[in-house]
Amino acid sequence: MAAPALQQPSFLLANLKVDSTTKPFLQRCQELVKVIDDYPAKELHLIFPWLVESVFGSLDGVIVGWNLQFLQARSNEYNIVMDFLDPSGPMMKLVYKLQAEEYKYEIPVSFLPGPVKASIQEGVLPDCPLFHNKLQFPLSGLQTLSLALNPFEYYMFIFASSLITPKNYPLGQHVSSLDNAYFVLVDTYLKYFLPTEGSVPPSPFADNRGSVSPPAPRAPSVPFAGYGIHSTSLLKRHISHQPSVTADPAAQEIWRSEALLQVFVEIWLHHYSLEMYQKLQSPQVKLALLHYRLSMSSMPCQPLTPPGSGTLDTYQVLLPFHPLPPGLLEETFTPTEEHVLVVRLLVKHLHAFSCSLKPEQVCSSPSAHSHASPLEEFKRVVVQRFVQQKLYVFLQHCFGHWPLDASFRAVLETWLSYIQPWRYTGENTNPQTDQNKGVPEKWGLFVQENLLMYTKLFQGFLNRVVRIDLVNVKNALMVFRVAKVFAQPNLSEMIQKGEQLFLEPEHVLHHRQHRVFLTPSHGGSFLSARQSVVTDRVFRVKSHVYGLEGQDCQYKQMFGTEMRGAVLKLIQIIAQARQTAKRISDHSAEVAANNSFMSWFGMGSPDLNYTFNGGEVDDTGECVKKTHEFLERSLDYLCQIFRLNAGQLSQLMATLGSGQDDGNSRQLPDCVQGENGLILTDLGRMQIINGLRRFEIEYQGDPELQPIRSYENAVLVRLFFKISSLVNERFGGHIEALCSRPDFLGRLGRHYLASPEVIADGRQRSPETRRTAERNRRPRLSLRTLASYRTLLMLLFLYLFGVLFSFGPISSTLLILTGGFLYGLFITLFGDKLKSQ
Repeated sequence: MAAPALQQPSFLLANLKVDSTTKPFLQRCQELVKVIDDYPAKELHLIFPWLVESVFGSLDGVIVGWNLQFLQARSNEYNIVMDFLDPSGPMMKLVYKLQAEEYKYEIPVSFLPGPVKASIQEGVLPDCPLFHNKLQFPLSGLQTLSLALNPFEYYMFIFASSLITPKNYPLGQHVSSLDNAYFVLVDTYLKYFLPTEGSVPPSPFADNRGSVSPPAPRAPSVPFAGYGIHSTSLLKRHISHQPSVTADPAAQEIWRSEALLQVFVEIWLHHYSLEMYQKLQSPQVKLALLHYRLSMSSMPCQPLTPPGSGTLDTYQVLLPFHPLPPGLLEETFTPTEEHVLVVRLLVKHLHAFSCSLKPEQVCSSPSAHSHASPLEEFKRVVVQRFVQQKLYVFLQHCFGHWPLDASFRAVLETWLSYIQPWRYTGENTNPQTDQNKGVPEKWGLFVQENLLMYTKLFQGFLNRVVRIDLVNVKNALMVFRVAKVFAQPNLSEMIQKGEQLFLEPEHVLHHRQHRVFLTPSHGGSFLSARQSVVTDRVFRVKSHVYGLEGQDCQYKQMFGTEMRGAVLKLIQIIAQARQTAKRISDHSAEVAANNSFMSWFGMGSPDLNYTFNGGEVDDTGECVKKTHEFLERSLDYLCQIFRLNAGQLSQLMATLGSGQDDGNSRQLPDCVQGENGLILTDLGRMQIINGLRRFEIEYQGDPELQPIRSYENAVLVRLFFKISSLVNERFGGHIEALCSRPDFLGRLGRHYLASPEVIADGRQRSPETRRTAERNRRPRLSLRTLASYRTLLMLLFLYLFGVLFSFGPISSTLLILTGGFLYGLFITLFGDKLKSQ
């Protein structure tokens, strides 16, 4: 909506707020575009925070915004929103317009991620340029601290925070994480500001200096984006000494790529538990790593260490120390599935962005890096320095806190995406051919510098998988996915090489340092040059592990004895789950064979209490076949990874088979006797989860009060229950006296009147169950059998048979009663002999 030039900005904001509640969405967007085009930055400055919150929602969740997470492509408003928020659209034009005037917008520290907020509350500033020189110090104290961000940083901060901010969405709305407007926008922003081809497009808005002004250069003492102590900001290195008018446009615009990635990483990945926060903030961990680095660099001929060898974020002391407020991080942050999927999108794009680096820049010497363009150097260091540490902590947190269900697949795929950067090189390869070809040797350095991503998280996955139901096809698929990835040729060898480098003794490393740093051009040999590379890799691996786990970490080798035992246990569980899946398949086939028209009338299996546990309801048919296939192939892959030969596997299966037979599945799970009854052990829980053993679940109440079955007539069941209750109430004493007689009449009475529960089964029951069973086993008349459709159908056939022989209803009834009495006599006389045979 255009207004006169003399209109006050406050009046403009008031009009926009009124229009947001009265006008259609399309008209509002069209008027906002006109406002952005017509008004100067001085007037747009006051409406910018309101506009950003009205689109993405407020940081406290009170304002929902445009509900981008629920806006699907099929919606009429989808294209309008995407055009308005496009990187070259009106909203970003507004951002650049304000950026040129260097306006600042405040974000309260209370809305920062928990660990960042805690460190600032303690008086320590995290080593990320996003927080440097931007804290506003009010006179009232630390509790009202805020960050002063430029328009671009503010816009991206609110956009990223809207993913994790709890909001009161309308009931009945469900998030679709793959095609909603928010997910598509994240992908669009990543492709625009972190392009895999070409450079970052220049800003569509130019001020009087020729370009949008970047933020002020950071101090020389501030490292680049948490990259460690070895490098400085790309912005400082390429811009600070060049006039803004004649500067390289790529160098001018690289700050947007850096700022966007800093915001995304800090907001989406900087969340973990209080224990992890205290561990990363521990002075002992930092001092130990610093001491190790100093000892490595104390040699007189220390070679140039490439940037990125350090991964631990160093924290700068900013303020006087203040104790951490109680309860600040006590609430464990639990990411949503959509949050994890967006993180996976970020990881995949960063791999593609990094892999798009020109080959000559990947293999060039460190001196050549100074001549590379800012974007090319950014690609070279982006994954290791921006993402590695925080993603590792984020995934470790998810591995430890995510529910034990199939939704963990999102976390799993995020992890597998990060540890397979070779999948995002842009080469069109057949997945099956690529699986057989193996991991290229050039990725060995990546595996070594991310060793914990492979080994520690694999151990965390093992701890989860032994506690889930592997008969479930979704869980079996997760095991198959991990086993398939780690079974890629060359990968296990690369991991072992990384472990060998980490476990190399310190004295050998120091002894080698005294003689390795003479290159062939300085009187050395090619052997010494090779040893220099080995020493540098040892430093990289040790720095990576110590930076994430601390100097005193107890590293467990992935291919060590302890892990091998855990893998053998997993193989046993997989084999047991495979047997259970086979039993489920056999049982399903048997049920399907009996599922005929006559079984609907109850003439199939009479076992009403039997239920086969060990798989979900939908784990039948094709699902069971897939489960068996996934588990079978998982066993093969695990044997390849840990080099188990056929003899070892056969012996393991034989041991399993000797202890697990079909009859064993009918035994009770492993329990201990407690004060209030049986208590499951960890082994018993595992047996129940994987369907190896189960408790016999059966109805032990009054047989007359069982739920009405599908093969019974509800009206007749209730009618016959009333009749039999009246008879038992009036003649109960005579019935008990008859059934208690030891002679032939007593035996005949027990056949017709005694409950089937009168025969003890010898199984353990609780005291209350025994008292109830004694009451339910009293002899009585039961007419419920007559309410069964099977019985009614048989009576109908008998009456029709009588009509064929000219018998009337009364004659047919007498014949039926006579036949039933004679059948009872036969069973009474010869029933014991028939049972013994």
